[in-house]
Amino acid sequence: MMYLLLLLGFVLLIKGADLFVDGSASIAALLKIPSLIIGLTIVAMGTSAPEAAVSITAGLAGNSDISLGNIVGSNIFNLLMVIGISALIRPVETAPEIKRRDLWWNVFVSIALLVTLFDRKISFLEGLIFLALMAFYLFLLIRNAKKNTASAAVAAASLERPAVFPSILRVLTGLTAVILGGNLVVKNASLIAASLGMSDTLIGLTIVAIGTSLPELATSIVAAKKGDSGIALGNAVGSCLFNILFILGASSVLTPIHASTELFLDTAILIFVSIIILIFAGSRSKTSRMEGAFCILIYLCYTAYIILR
Repeated sequence: MMYLLLLLGFVLLIKGADLFVDGSASIAALLKIPSLIIGLTIVAMGTSAPEAAVSITAGLAGNSDISLGNIVGSNIFNLLMVIGISALIRPVETAPEIKRRDLWWNVFVSIALLVTLFDRKISFLEGLIFLALMAFYLFLLIRNAKKNTASAAVAAASLERPAVFPSILRVLTGLTAVILGGNLVVKNASLIAASLGMSDTLIGLTIVAIGTSLPELATSIVAAKKGDSGIALGNAVGSCLFNILFILGASSVLTPIHASTELFLDTAILIFVSIIILIFAGSRSKTSRMEGAFCILIYLCYTAYIILR
């Protein structure tokens, strides 16, 4: 039964992601907002809903290994596998603003997480700081969106204006399917992994992290196939920022999150990965197929390392 529910979760993820991307692109056209901003905000937050549910619930239950491991593992998966697979399908173009702002923010936030973990925990105050940084980041995005509204309006003027209600319905239906699919995958994959004797830290970094990141993967793959690099890349990077600043921020405000030595090392690896993506996305303003394949190879090596350690 667990395997059938796991399969159903994958189906919901794939179909839900297709509807979600279509609806989000339509809303971007309706609001005359660049798809990159939509990818960094609405899509990123929507696809991070499973991470939020798992990490906050695990944190409240006192299971910090799964709570923090889920976020660190999800971010590594987002940067290496989501961007890597998207680049294999079609080279992912890097918009000037994401190269100038969001990729650097991702490196900065990852370093900030490592600094907070020097004492092996994220305290209430540190959680508040993360939430404040999230608010400031959103402010920057909104200000940038206002500046780009005029140019987006010119581009949208030549396109057929999408209908409001069907666009919203596609977003809500797709998001619901993505969240339900993600929950089914995480729950049943975790049960299967636990039956095989895996530790909480390993489950958090692998099964749960990959499972909760499947919405990002499915959404970015669909966006890449449709040629929308703004949503494909924005979704992956935006989700990483949202995972650390909002989810870990909210979780640690509710209850302090403690980190094992292994998770401290994994956070250091996350910084290394964030710098790699910054270099790849900045070179020729795109992530090529070769670079995408290299990202996937790094992730496979990382997975082998955490299983064997």
